[in-house]
Parts: sequence; C-alpha cells; structure tokens
Amino acid sequence: MNLSFVGGVASLGVMRAPLRWVLWDVKDTLLKVRASVGEQYCKEAERMGLSLSPVEVEAAFKSACRHHSSRYPNYGITQGLDGRSWWMGVVRDSFSQCRVQDPALLNTMAHNLYLNFCNAENWEVFPDSEKALQSCSSLGLKAGFLITSEEAGIAKPNPTIFDQALQKCGVPAASVAHIGDHYVNDYLASRSVGIHGFLLDRQNKHNGPDFPREHRLGSLEELPSQLQQHMD
Repeated sequence: MNLSFVGGVASLGVMRAPLRWVLWDVKDTLLKVRASVGEQYCKEAERMGLSLSPVEVEAAFKSACRHHSSRYPNYGITQGLDGRSWWMGVVRDSFSQCRVQDPALLNTMAHNLYLNFCNAENWEVFPDSEKALQSCSSLGLKAGFLITSEEAGIAKPNPTIFDQALQKCGVPAASVAHIGDHYVNDYLASRSVGIHGFLLDRQNKHNGPDFPREHRLGSLEELPSQLQQHMD
C-alpha cells in the first residue's frame, strides 16, 4: 500500500530558512509488518487445516502482487475495484498458486487476512521512528495529514501524488522534505518535483559513490542533522 504521511506534531516557531514540512512514507519507513507475509498467510492456512510452506507462499504472494499491480494499477480504482477487493484478490491468487482451489475457503482466508492486516497489532513501529517524529516537531516542522494512493487516484512514483501533497502544504517544493525507503517511488519521485527527498537505506543498499551521501539515511537518527542543514 502506497502511503505518504506528514509526520510529527505541528509546532510553530520562527525558522531561518524555507523548510516547513516533512512528508513521510509509512510502510517500511515508520513501521513494518511484525511477521512476514508468508508466515502470516501460513498461520491463517493452518487455522483452516492446511499445511503450507512460508517460503512458497511468500514467493506466490510476490508473484500475485506483480500480476495484480500490472493488471489493476493503484488497486484497480479506475476499473471498479477498491483496496479491499484488490487485496483479497491478491490473497486468493497467492493461495491458488499453492494448490488451494476451494473458492469458499479462498474467500474466507482472504477476508480474514485482510482484516488481520488492518489490525494495528500486526504492525510494528521502528525503534527510531518516534524520536525522529519528535525531532521534526522540536525543529518547528509542520505536520498533520494523510494521503493514500487510493484516495489520491494515483500511486507513487507518479509525481502527481506529491503535487497533491504540496497543494495541501501550501508551500513550494523547496520548503518540503520527504523521507522514504524506496529509491524510485520515494527518493527519485519526490526529487523530480523539487522536494528535498531523502532515502532511508537501513540495509545499506545505496552506499556507492554514485549516490549523494547527504541524501542517504542509514537510520532515522540521522534525519535531524540533515534537516537542520536545510534550515540554516
């Protein structure tokens, strides 16, 4: 699910430079799923009397996601679908690839798993997230709204979703920073509209000489000092 969140608590103060807002990607930036998709799907299958391999189910899930993303972009909203029906289709397809064929069973597991992933208990906040949000607040950076790709009618990396965020901020792109973990969807897409995009790279995948070191965050603990450089 593609989400962009303006993180932290609004705190007004005198600032010396144009940076005013911080936009956040949510999934895998501020929080993550507690257990892998394969493990959670297999747990649901076990409840239904099935024994499946988490590795096989995880691979099937990734294949189903690619298929549905290609055939029904952005949760199929232009084709009469919504987020719920799109994700249930992904779940059914995932299990079908693992030789589960009973339509009623597929629908039941899809329904249960959709509800499970909507439950806060299945999500875990990264240890460095809260402090980073508090730091943004203490720096006087504004916050306050949530944009989903389903609501916006467009998904990252299409820059339109960032344009919509800028309209809500009411400031030029140069006054906005964005933090996300995806090189294309977050970093390149935000930079393409003039936002100060930062790539959160916890796995150290983009640490080569061709990537600007000042645009990379190995942890959200590095964020405050990077933002301050745009406020001096």
